[in-house]
Amino acid sequence: MANIEYSEQEQIRRESLAKLRELGIEPYPAAEYPVNTSAAEITAGYDPEKGNFQEICIAGRIMSRRIMGAASFGELQDASGRIQIYVKRDEICPDEDKTMYNTVWKKLLDIGDIIGIKGFAFITQTGQLSIHAKELTLLSKSLRVLPIVKELDGQVFDAFSDPELRYRQRYVDLIVNPQIKDTFIKRAKIVATMREYFNEAGCLEVETPILQSIPGGATARPFITHHNALDIPLYLRIANELYLKRLIVGGYNGVYEFAKDFRNEGMDKTHNPEFTCMEIYVAYKDYNWMMDFVEKMLSRISIAVNGTTKVDIAGNEVDFGGSYRRLPILEAIKEYAGVDVKGMDEDGLRATCKKLGVEIEPSMGKGKLIDAIFGEYCEKNLIQPTFVTDYPVEMSPLTKRHRTDPSLTERFELFVCGKELANAYSELNDPIDQLERFEEQAALKTKGDDEAMFIDFDFVRALEYGMPPTSGLGMGIDRLTMFMTGQTAIQDVLFFPQMKPEKILRKEDKDKEE
Repeated sequence: MANIEYSEQEQIRRESLAKLRELGIEPYPAAEYPVNTSAAEITAGYDPEKGNFQEICIAGRIMSRRIMGAASFGELQDASGRIQIYVKRDEICPDEDKTMYNTVWKKLLDIGDIIGIKGFAFITQTGQLSIHAKELTLLSKSLRVLPIVKELDGQVFDAFSDPELRYRQRYVDLIVNPQIKDTFIKRAKIVATMREYFNEAGCLEVETPILQSIPGGATARPFITHHNALDIPLYLRIANELYLKRLIVGGYNGVYEFAKDFRNEGMDKTHNPEFTCMEIYVAYKDYNWMMDFVEKMLSRISIAVNGTTKVDIAGNEVDFGGSYRRLPILEAIKEYAGVDVKGMDEDGLRATCKKLGVEIEPSMGKGKLIDAIFGEYCEKNLIQPTFVTDYPVEMSPLTKRHRTDPSLTERFELFVCGKELANAYSELNDPIDQLERFEEQAALKTKGDDEAMFIDFDFVRALEYGMPPTSGLGMGIDRLTMFMTGQTAIQDVLFFPQMKPEKILRKEDKDKEE
């Protein structure tokens, strides 16, 4: 066994563990424990006049104890909340042997231990709803000390609030800050509402490959791995778009997927290298139809999650109801940056960026130069939900050209509070045009743009069989959850966000370092 150095409290708990076993008490029993209610159910439903909840079987963590001789009070926390328990020596030890109370309960159990209680609900003399324990069972011994939050004279002590610790030890965070569970319950409701909405629209939920021979569907830097049996490099997908479109070619009228995507890029408060993206593709529709579809979907989600279409996001009241503003990207640049970039070539755009003080790289083509100006001057002004539309063709390699202006595409991005929430197209279904766009991306890659797309010849072949007019949408579930729950960091809506490796030293390693 590893030679690990324990704190004094951790050592005491391990000694208690050994003593429990000496008493013949298994601290990690395998048998089922027949839980039949929860703290929340008892709190909501107990009626002293009815005398209900008289045969309770409940389980949870000990979160506090007040031992007073032959009787004690404690607080039990289960998945639904907390409730007080009353433990009396002669009730849980009706025979002469009082070991379960005097030794186990008073000395060998600790805050954080998981126990089972059988008993009945009652109201104490001070008016506190409690469970009167008739039987107590140890279900799991906790060997580490919980950072129990205490409040005294309005001051909070020992709060488990350090973000890095909370994200790294989410299991502790969920125990001592149970209010954060609400964020993840809402996240699940967001996904369930979307799934219900798509199914009602006649779309089919599907699954597509995560390991791909060509990382397509987005401009991003991929993670690379190796398949030993085939002796080929593979990529973790950066998007599932091209596979979903293949299914539209194959004859489905509507498909969607909640996909884990991976991009080998930086991390900040709105980006995690592993993220969840929903993509949906519907045949015989265009990006105008998709805007209406998204408005109705977000209104429905907001009401399901928050009971209203209005949500407070970073101090801004954002309304997901009604119709959203539709703003062409070149008009947005003219409005917020004060320049008209329509028709500019690459040299003109570089000069404009320099004049505006926008940082650029030599590898950037026209699309990324326009995007840089938009990002610097426009995004921060888009607080209420806004569809930014009609992107230049250089910015949108997979998008159908605009029906009235071939220099533009039928694309929109939805912005909320200065952040992109969704990206959608009237999908490019011309295989010849698509191959030319791929070749333009390949040229950018040779210039040093490591986010430019690969050429996917199989996808072009699929388009050559004919893909109907199609509208597609990608939406980040993590960012949507941030907006719907009022969180400002993506790490707060991921159970286990990516972190730098934690160095856990064994005692012998620590001795070597010293």
